[in-house]
Amino acid sequence: MKTEVSCDQKKIKGCNLLSLLFGRHNRSSSKKSIPNRKPAVPSSPAKTRPPSSSHPQRRTHLNASQLVVHKSKPAAAPEKRKQVTTPGNGLSGELDMMIYDYQKAKGNSKLVRASSSNVMVYGQLGNIWGMNSGINGGMGNIVRSKAEQKASTPPVLCRALSKRTDPEKLKEMGNEEFNAGRLSEALALYNKAIMLDPEKASYWNNKAAALAGMGRLIEAIKECKEAVKIDPSYSRAHYRLATLYLRLGEAEKAVHHYKQSRKVADTNDITRATNLQMHILRCSEARKLKEWHSMLKESQSAISSGADSAPKVFALHAEALLRLGRHEEAHSVLKNAPKFDTDAIINFFGSAVNGYILMIQAEVDLASGRFNEAVALVERADKHQNNREISAVVRRVKAVASARNKGNEFFKFSKYSDACTAYGEGLHHDPLNAILLCNRAACHSKLGQWEKAIEDCNTVLILKPSYAKARLRRADCFAKLEKWEASAQDYQILTREFPADEDVAKALLNAKSHLQRKS
Repeated sequence: MKTEVSCDQKKIKGCNLLSLLFGRHNRSSSKKSIPNRKPAVPSSPAKTRPPSSSHPQRRTHLNASQLVVHKSKPAAAPEKRKQVTTPGNGLSGELDMMIYDYQKAKGNSKLVRASSSNVMVYGQLGNIWGMNSGINGGMGNIVRSKAEQKASTPPVLCRALSKRTDPEKLKEMGNEEFNAGRLSEALALYNKAIMLDPEKASYWNNKAAALAGMGRLIEAIKECKEAVKIDPSYSRAHYRLATLYLRLGEAEKAVHHYKQSRKVADTNDITRATNLQMHILRCSEARKLKEWHSMLKESQSAISSGADSAPKVFALHAEALLRLGRHEEAHSVLKNAPKFDTDAIINFFGSAVNGYILMIQAEVDLASGRFNEAVALVERADKHQNNREISAVVRRVKAVASARNKGNEFFKFSKYSDACTAYGEGLHHDPLNAILLCNRAACHSKLGQWEKAIEDCNTVLILKPSYAKARLRRADCFAKLEKWEASAQDYQILTREFPADEDVAKALLNAKSHLQRKS
């Protein structure tokens, strides 16, 4: 038999992390919320509870860790499409997540929202002010008994909530995710720890580690700076900051923070940063003197010294290859270079560095035949810049693109002589443009100028050995001049690249048959 306890009962100690305030409902609404519940049988008529309207309004403080779901049976209704409930926001969202964790621990991942019609309270879990036997006033279905308190306490709920409110626990969970390679999950946990305790330098440092692992180096530097700001003597944060600066090619800053990290960094770290500083300086000097081989060597050494994510160093490397006529390699370097948002580059490296990177990218695109992309890039590079070099590149890129469009129009209408002249105008601005050279070779071929066509194709294949169109055009010109051996060699290479091409296979057989006749 349940005994009634007064409302000023001593508060039970527990998690004391989250509380809900419930008011009194009328009797009719409480009855509707639990249609299948049997009324409590009083021990005697004298102890029968008076109607709820006669009771003074009573408030019950409930700790959220004491709530588990008690699903009531709904009335029969037409079958509806099943909906998936997801956790909400704010206080109810925290409760939802807590219930979800409990259900998951019990082997049931289905989430049911807590409401005034499906909540049962278990004792000895938190701070409850109310009746020990039964509370039938406001909620209508909150029941507690000492036997149930001891038998049915779910400690998982307290642990789940305490982990989400303990920043050290969140950091430990983040470390576990980081070590398992789940960087996004680790980042989210570090962020939660920072929200709870933003003055802990190690949380910011760990967040920087996660960002660096995801390739977001500039963001990682920002978090490391925050850690050093909180604790200027934090050696590990200084060391991580130095390593990030080294990877981004900021050698001078890397040296400074390696020295600040004291015993964490050794002499090899400082030596590597000093060497990087020397290679970048030499690379810039070689560029001024147009010593492209030296520039290529120093840029490669800078990347090997640790600047594996420095956009400017990669641009210097690509420019050296471009000036040496190694267009395909230059394209490959920029294709595999680290990618950063334009705004991030401007904010971190400055607008001058961003303009230089865009200029080199535009020149590589121009050499690869992406004329429209090249024009768009140089226009972006020239924006808000007062740089003579970039302005000159803008004029050159636009002139080459215009000449190519003009030549294509003439070629379309079989005006091969005019098209040849137009392509020549573009080559005046960019003598080693493989696309314009190949297009001019096509015009020479149409005009019967086989030797000139072969000459242009030879230049193209030096610049771009894998340019199949130029090799095919040269093979055809060799055949027209009855140079069957040279023609057969080109067709042989093409059959390896395009084994299913029947026209190439027939041309190869034709060249070989003429060789046999001559022999």
